[in-house]
This record gives sequence, structure tokens and C-alpha cells, in this order.
Amino acid sequence: MGTVVSIDVRDRGLPAADIESAIEATVETLRSIEARFSPYQADSEISRIGRGELEAADAHPDVRFVLERCEEIREASGGAFDVYRHRPDGRLDPSGFVKGWAVEVAATALRAAHARSFTINAGGDVLAAGEVEPGRPWRVGIRHPDDARQVVAVLGVRDLAVATSGAYERGAHIVDPRSGLSPRELTSVTVVGPSLAWADGAATAAFVMGESGLAWIASQPGYAALASTADGRLVWTEGIEALRI
Repeated sequence: MGTVVSIDVRDRGLPAADIESAIEATVETLRSIEARFSPYQADSEISRIGRGELEAADAHPDVRFVLERCEEIREASGGAFDVYRHRPDGRLDPSGFVKGWAVEVAATALRAAHARSFTINAGGDVLAAGEVEPGRPWRVGIRHPDDARQVVAVLGVRDLAVATSGAYERGAHIVDPRSGLSPRELTSVTVVGPSLAWADGAATAAFVMGESGLAWIASQPGYAALASTADGRLVWTEGIEALRI
């Protein structure tokens, strides 16, 4: 997926062999999803659909599911999220949803091994289950958009997902589907909520919307957002305050 994935399991008392096996299954699931969804692999179903060689209706059920969910976010965001128009080259790219969804799917292997306290971090998109230790939430740092050595905030989360969208790592790789221009108002947006898949897509949409995107996130039950603005401010919705450490 063009990023680094890390897995941290903190459950005590579970057989080490079971956890190792579950981690291997998690990684294999992520690899199989990448093979199907990568816009950078010429033989992936997403690339074939983008070239017109495969109809979406004939694709794997997972592909159809993802594209349907992406369409729902497009409609809910007023077109700020559009997997056919986010990339400057205009190619189909559902990565803004797939990464979070892939982590959620892959986490089922850990849960099947009875892991209850773990994180999966895919390039800054984090699924945090349980607690890092009894009584202590997982601490998720939100990177400073101008300095990778600093954070703008630290969030304490339990059984929540944290997704961040911005232009600080890959440059202006996101365009506003409605105008074709690169968003300029924000440098990063972090969305927190129950679903990493939805948070991932919503973070991209909110990044495109600018500060008004935070109000849109806040209108979604269970979700909150924090953003760094181009003029150096840090803004957030009401739900973030309870999570800040």
C-alpha cells in the first residue's frame, strides 16, 4: 500500500504461538487486499477497472463493496470525496478508504486469536483495540505537518480508530474532485471514531473541504476531528477535547 504497517499486541496470557500465527495471518490479509486494490499494480482489479478492462459489476465482492461504500461517502460529502477524481492523473484510486477498511478486515485474525488489546498502524491510520495496559488508553500522536519530529497533539483512545489525511508526506497528491485543484486551507486532518474505514475516507473529504469539513465530521454520530491549518492554527471539534492528553 506504499506505506509501513505495524502491529502491537499487548494481551497477557495468550499463547505466543497463537499470536504469532495471528499476526502472520493479518499481514497476509493485507497483502492479498493490496494485490486486489493497488492502483500501482497493473494487474490489480482496481487498475483493470480504471483501464476499462473489467466492469466493476464483475469484480470480486470486496471490490464491489468498497466502491459502493466510497460512493456513499461521495454522496454524504457533497462530492468532496471521489475515488475517480482525487488523483491528479484521474485514475481510479480508492486508497483513501481501502487502507482503513483493510486494517479492519485484517484485525479479524487477531480477534479470532482472542487478542483484545492491540493496535494496527497503517501509515498513520490506527485501529486501537482495548488498552495498552489496564487503566491506560493507547496514546496516538498526531504528527506536526511541518516537522516529523514533533506532534501537534496526543490522543488517548480505547476501541477507536484514528485516521489522518494531509499533503505533508506525499506532496499535493490529493485534488478537490469538484475543482481539480489541490486543497490549500488545511495541512492535515485527523478523524477519530468507531470505524477506521469511514474515518479514513472522511479525513480525505474533510481535508478537501477545509475548515468547514470539521463541522461535517462533527455532524456524524460518534466522530470527531482535529486539523492543522495552513496559517499555523490547530482547530478541533468538541469530541476531541475529551481525548487529548
